[in-house]
Amino acid sequence: MINKKIDQICIQRSISILSALKQMDISMHKLLVVLDGNQFYRLLSIGDIQRAIIKGVSMNEPVESILRDKTTVATIHDDFSVVKETMHKRKNEFMPVIDDTNQVVDVFFWEDLFDQKRDNIRRIDLPVVIMAGGKGTRLKPLTNVIPKPLIPISDKTILEVIMDKFEEIGCNQFYMSVNYKFDIMEYYLSQLEHKYNISFIKEEKPLGTIGSVSLLKRKITTPFFVSNCDIVIDQDYRDVYEYHCNNQNDLTMITAVKSIHIPYGVIETGEDGLMTGLKEKPEETYMINTGVYILNPELIEEIPEGKLFHITHLMDQIKARNGRIGCFPVSEGSWRDMGEWPEYLKMIRVL
Repeated sequence: MINKKIDQICIQRSISILSALKQMDISMHKLLVVLDGNQFYRLLSIGDIQRAIIKGVSMNEPVESILRDKTTVATIHDDFSVVKETMHKRKNEFMPVIDDTNQVVDVFFWEDLFDQKRDNIRRIDLPVVIMAGGKGTRLKPLTNVIPKPLIPISDKTILEVIMDKFEEIGCNQFYMSVNYKFDIMEYYLSQLEHKYNISFIKEEKPLGTIGSVSLLKRKITTPFFVSNCDIVIDQDYRDVYEYHCNNQNDLTMITAVKSIHIPYGVIETGEDGLMTGLKEKPEETYMINTGVYILNPELIEEIPEGKLFHITHLMDQIKARNGRIGCFPVSEGSWRDMGEWPEYLKMIRVL
């Protein structure tokens, strides 16, 4: 292959969906070139994978089973200015260049051609509730001094990184549930050059992972996001909202595809302790709750006032009345959790 950067975005059509998802994390691209041998076959996007997972397709299936029929590529005969214009118009992450033998001879990457971020004009102006009232005990002793939302990530705090992610897609109204060291947070945000539109809702006592949202009754009348204050997700939230609406969900949670590799032979036993099976170094895949949700406004009425109430309690209530709870998948590498020291240090290296 031409170079390592291009090599990392190329996969064979026979590899599994899960392997392709992992390759996206490795390459830090949400689009991959699918090859048949050494020839170009199709393009695979993160959207293709997410739609397949939502439909219940096994992640052990080969990627060729979920590919779209048509994908746009450039040829060695195309004028570069036309290719660049097409990329800009379509917001392509990259554009492979194919020769007459159908082999990939080059790839034009967005970041190499354009100064601005790759974005579309679609905007959604939904309220965002940020749960920022916890003590951050897992990050002591740092959180003895400053509240967890103000822990620095690069030249910003984790709180600013989260809010900027929402502002990029048009969300400008923030509600912040606060308790621990609230005064420090309020002062810090008031001193920023960039002023966020924030309304604080103060918990007089801990109300759980969703209980403080009861304080927003009659203040929110549209679907709204809820986000923990210690995570960053590399996902366009507009796609999550589109899925939420199209699927007519009451609640949608973003889930991360988490793979756990067991480096031992796993034994299955039956009656009398007799071995019934052996799996050598299996890999199990799970969906992990990332702590970011979309809720319909009617759900606020189902949250009791002044009581400890967790998101799992709300989910149980929705399920009990046969409501709809959707799960929108992202890759493991797209979910960054700052709640513990190892993950925080890893996030510092990435962002």
